[in-house]
Amino acid sequence: MQTHVTDPSGQGGLREMITLALPMVISHGCETALIFTDRVFLSRLGPVPMSAAMSGGLTAFMMMTFFIGLTGYVTALAAQYLGAGRRDHCALVVSQAALISLLAAPLILAARPLAHAFFRFADLPVEQALQQRVYFDILLYGAVLVLLRSCLSSFFSGIGHTRVVMFSAMTAMLVNVGANYVLIFGRLGVPPLGLRGAAYGTLMGSFCALLVLLATYLGRRNRREYAVLAALRFDRAVMLKLLRFGSPAGVEMFLNLLAFTSMIMLFHAHGLVTAAAVTIVFNWDLVSFVPLLGIQIGVVSLVGRYLGAGRPDIAARATRSGLKMACSYSLVILVLFVSLPAELVAVFEPHQADAIFSQAAPLATGMLRLAAFYVLADAVMLVFSGALRGAGDTFWAMCASVALHWLLVPVLALFLRVLALPPQAAWLALIAFLLIFSGVFYLRYRSGKWKTLAMAGP
Repeated sequence: MQTHVTDPSGQGGLREMITLALPMVISHGCETALIFTDRVFLSRLGPVPMSAAMSGGLTAFMMMTFFIGLTGYVTALAAQYLGAGRRDHCALVVSQAALISLLAAPLILAARPLAHAFFRFADLPVEQALQQRVYFDILLYGAVLVLLRSCLSSFFSGIGHTRVVMFSAMTAMLVNVGANYVLIFGRLGVPPLGLRGAAYGTLMGSFCALLVLLATYLGRRNRREYAVLAALRFDRAVMLKLLRFGSPAGVEMFLNLLAFTSMIMLFHAHGLVTAAAVTIVFNWDLVSFVPLLGIQIGVVSLVGRYLGAGRPDIAARATRSGLKMACSYSLVILVLFVSLPAELVAVFEPHQADAIFSQAAPLATGMLRLAAFYVLADAVMLVFSGALRGAGDTFWAMCASVALHWLLVPVLALFLRVLALPPQAAWLALIAFLLIFSGVFYLRYRSGKWKTLAMAGP
């Protein structure tokens, strides 16, 4: 149900932020549970399939990220059109984003050889590289499902109907977990497919989640309220607006994930033990990071809505509310990482004794404890970057984020390949850069320039 606030004193407050963002936090929590469960299941087969799924899955997602970032900007534009009282334009933005998605899917598939070359360049252990390519190839066929989900989820987030997104994500999680259990291990008469089964389960979950979103978007109430059928057309002005403001977000997302994937590859190329340790740590990092994206979407939506209504003061209050919510969650994660790192690592122990895991476990435990230093920095960075994006300050956000990410890649290469330092040293460098990221975005937000930007004009 769409959020309406009748009490002006409550606009942009913590209650409104929780009402809007909590379903998105749950949605991203479901996405986290989906990925996390996949890797826990695969860890039972051994650390190599688990590491291959992480690198292969990241690379497949990276291939889609420009278009996900671009179409994901439907959230901010729909929110501003809603705030400006132009409901029919909310659906027009979705139509343009869906058109982009349908055109993008074959381009992504055509670029598959580039990813294969990337794998060879990374110089991964042979055992992992072979499985990684199989997992990647299967996932890439589901690109159109991911892109269309992004369009529709962003629409519902922008207009405040975040429960729909939550139910869609829950559907994906339940279908994926069930399918993976059957397909990976071979249950109910199905032969065990191992890593392939994990990829097929992910595609099945994504397809079912898309059906939930489509059914709601094309439902009678939504069609009437947002003139959905009349909006099923190309609109040059809206398309240009989406491309103008969404492209920086897409470029940023692609370049950042390319940098992040390169970092993971550098760690994985260090050896199977380091690959297993880093994979375990980043699986838990998903738990700390991905739900915060739900809060960021809430910030983007409310900041965009209130700026569209000409109320930058309430947009600033919404940002503070998002920061309170994000830091509260991150404090819980911080305590877990500091107090129970060994127990968290043990979740990924294989069924049978494994020499690689035995060596990786103490390394992962130390790295996970160090990760507690940056969980609050993640919260700060995501909230303030969300406020900037909601306001339309996307070009600056792109330049700052990309520059900081790509500064880290050569640093890790220097530590791991040139100086041959232990992975703990490279991990400390990564943490230091994340702390810098959060400070840079806070300073940009504090400058106040974002309050003067607007996107939903004629």
